[in-house]
Amino acid sequence: MRKEERNIYISNTDVEKAKSLYMEKLNIQPNVEEIDVLGSMDRVTYEAVYAQKSSPYYNAAAMDGIVVRAEWTYGATEVNPLILEEGKDFQYINTGNPIPNDYDAVIMIEDVIELGSGKVKIIKPAYPWQHIRLIGEDIVATEMIIPSKHKIRPIDLGALISGGIEKIKVYKKPLVGIIPTGTELVENVKELEKGKILESNSRVFEGLTFKYGGIPKRYSPVSDKYNLLKESILEGIEENDILIINAGSSAGTEDYTAKAIRELGQVVVHGVALKPGKPTILGIINNKPVIGVPGYPVSAYLTFDTFVKPLIYKYTGQKEDTDTIKATISKRIVSSLKHKELIRVTLGYVQNRYIATPLTRGAGVTMSLVKADGILEIPQNSEGIEAGEEVKVKLLKSKDKIKDTLVSIGSHDLIMDVIGDMMNLSSGHIGSMGGIMAMKRGECHIAPVHLLDPESGEYNIPYIKKYFPGKRIALVKGVRRLQGFIVQKGNPYRVKSFKDLIRENVAFVNRQRGSGTRMLLDYNLNKLGINSNEIRGYEREMTTHMAVAMAVKSGTATTGLGIMSAAKAMDLEFIPVGYEDYDFIVPYEFLEDKKIKEFVDILKSKEFKDKVSLLGGYEFKDTGEVKIIKSN
Repeated sequence: MRKEERNIYISNTDVEKAKSLYMEKLNIQPNVEEIDVLGSMDRVTYEAVYAQKSSPYYNAAAMDGIVVRAEWTYGATEVNPLILEEGKDFQYINTGNPIPNDYDAVIMIEDVIELGSGKVKIIKPAYPWQHIRLIGEDIVATEMIIPSKHKIRPIDLGALISGGIEKIKVYKKPLVGIIPTGTELVENVKELEKGKILESNSRVFEGLTFKYGGIPKRYSPVSDKYNLLKESILEGIEENDILIINAGSSAGTEDYTAKAIRELGQVVVHGVALKPGKPTILGIINNKPVIGVPGYPVSAYLTFDTFVKPLIYKYTGQKEDTDTIKATISKRIVSSLKHKELIRVTLGYVQNRYIATPLTRGAGVTMSLVKADGILEIPQNSEGIEAGEEVKVKLLKSKDKIKDTLVSIGSHDLIMDVIGDMMNLSSGHIGSMGGIMAMKRGECHIAPVHLLDPESGEYNIPYIKKYFPGKRIALVKGVRRLQGFIVQKGNPYRVKSFKDLIRENVAFVNRQRGSGTRMLLDYNLNKLGINSNEIRGYEREMTTHMAVAMAVKSGTATTGLGIMSAAKAMDLEFIPVGYEDYDFIVPYEFLEDKKIKEFVDILKSKEFKDKVSLLGGYEFKDTGEVKIIKSN
């Protein structure tokens, strides 16, 4: 090579600028394929996946023991024990077994005193649905199991299978060709001699490609001959989506990579402000990325991580993760002194601090792991963690993704799943009043609410004025949603109004205290002069509308107050009560936050409205409009 052909004038382009320019010129369009769910480990979902089946699929015993009818055990005490007869009053049952008809509670075997001759003694009563995993306790048919662009983990695979998923659409893995170059390279240690180097970088690239989601194809080393290199590049481009050429990117007399790429295609960047890794080449041949990677091992690794990893992630719809952080716990956690406990949490970044919100803690609740952003450990001999305490959290997602996550705490609605598939959203369902309290403590970005003021008949605004005196608060208008009674097909118990809830043959299922639905119920009961003690099941609480619908679907309740979309999702009937305003409280100072702006844009979008319309029971009036409320 003549001196003037050597790669002397290597530039020093800013890394981010180089990446941005390269990605813009490549304009990568990922491919999609449908595969068997059993082979989906570590693949990235192309679209949100919704459960086809509920889990458990039947009411199941959560403990070994005896199954009874709860009302038959009332009155049992240590002073006045109750004798039960097998076959007549109880049956023995093991964990996971179906609950027989006419039974509704399990008593743990540890609480049963064997008397022999098929008889047992108990000294305390059971309550309905004690130690029973109800249909849909873990996964409810039609709920979102995992969102789009989600890398499937072992726990996700279990949830997908439990949810009845057989096929799944994923991003197709890119084929990554790896060409080591250099006359000095050998592959066998027995060939090692003075002037020879064992080739190892390509093996590292193979491992990294597998790890990041690509399919590597490694070629044998190519000697430093220009024509051989060109032939290898053409073969590699033909057979792969991405091509890596290791070594030959610098300014030596036998560094031909830049010239070959330029002759066959285009060199976008040669030389970046990265130490080590400066001689990196970013090229394009036949609209495919070709990266010239420096030969020194550290430079090679850093260059791959900086430039090749984002390319693979672009093809596969991924973002990066790991690490640990310190976070403020948003809710008191009570723990047993007996065990070290691992608590699954969602995470968000609010007012310059990480906020950790505990998820459901049950051993059978797979979805708590699917939804978790991190895990915190409560050591043995600790009674728990107080709200506001700082804790260490092991991350399951990246800090960047968590900081880019909108934290919502408040009322539940199915539209939150729709929003959660359109942006990074952490959604905690603790009721409208719970959301207001979380907002007052500075633990969320938005609080979904639907609170009816009994005096004015107005939704939400009176509560903002009451709980945020002297502050400017934004109310982002959401949707008008239809509330009513969720009943079984054919409405066999003829539930038509709130007055029907006091009938003896009606078993009600309620929402949790502080929820807007619970407050709507109480408002109507008070208006009609109905005492809640007259309603069988008033004290039985669920945290979501889907859980209420599942209780009705499975027959453990006659009816419950909820939203039409939940009834439709579970193929149940719905008796309308009326529309209500489901809105979002946002601190005024958050309105310029990019996450809030993205959220408001989603609410206003046609895509959001089209998806929500399919759920049924929603109207759009001023959706996405922002009202500023200032109380005296």
